[in-house]
Amino acid sequence: IYIFKNATERTIMSSSIVKQLYDAGKLPGLPKFIPTNMVMEVVGGSVSYGVSGKHSDWDIVGVCIPSKAELFPSIFNDVIPGFGKQKKRFSTWQKHHISFKEKEYDITIYNIVDFFNKCKNMSPNMVDVLYVPDNCVLHITQIGNLIRENRSIFLNKKCWQSFKGYAYSMQKKMENKNPEEGSKRDKLIEEFGFDVKYGYHLIRLMGEVEQLLATGSMDIQLDRERLKAIRRGEWTMQQIKDFFTDKEKSLEALYNSSTLPYSPDEKKIKALLRKCIEHHYDDLSKHIVIPGKAEAALRQIMEIASDAITE
Repeated sequence: IYIFKNATERTIMSSSIVKQLYDAGKLPGLPKFIPTNMVMEVVGGSVSYGVSGKHSDWDIVGVCIPSKAELFPSIFNDVIPGFGKQKKRFSTWQKHHISFKEKEYDITIYNIVDFFNKCKNMSPNMVDVLYVPDNCVLHITQIGNLIRENRSIFLNKKCWQSFKGYAYSMQKKMENKNPEEGSKRDKLIEEFGFDVKYGYHLIRLMGEVEQLLATGSMDIQLDRERLKAIRRGEWTMQQIKDFFTDKEKSLEALYNSSTLPYSPDEKKIKALLRKCIEHHYDDLSKHIVIPGKAEAALRQIMEIASDAITE
């Protein structure tokens, strides 16, 4: 991956992987507005965590700004929300196991509105996207840079419950001894006695949320050596479970002392979202009718005219 020197260089030099795959006919069914409206594409998964091997898939996560008709259906699609047949809106698009130029890709693309919602609710996968290292950012525009530069406004104490919930689900999957026969999971259990991949995710999640609560920021590669050791089978499942139990206790105390806000500042986050959309589509006031705005303007004109006549 090319390591860009600064945000401006990334904007100029990077090339959208989604656009390349779309042009090569690798993304059948992808909505047409997506390839030209991507604001950010990153490599997630094991590559971004610094634990990937030479045969690891590339998990590409992208954020796009939908068409005006998707963002404002009541204006551009003659839709009245809640009445009659509603057009299904674009939320997320996924496609897995795409072979292209000697790499295997898994693609996930989010509507920017859904991405913002998931970030404010502290979805671990989305928070990871905000904090991938710069060399894992494959394509980014000025809007994407704006999001990454302001990523701290999403952070709040909901991260503890959200990350812990994901961690519990990883523990349950790690303990599952009956995965689909012939799958990669089946091979891991055969080699190590349990699914080490879920094991490393369990420890990773606890390390990430500890950073968020303690520092209000996150380096998702900080614990990569420990995670690599788990993937190599150097930890037993019981060691992982014991580590998780002890870490959970310490993080409960850290949650109480953390300076993160208890809930997201929706006003700030909404302002950032609006700024991103306006940067893409110009001033929203041209498209959104504010009740009473015309009447207020007319009254103001009449008052000015009345004052001029009196004088």
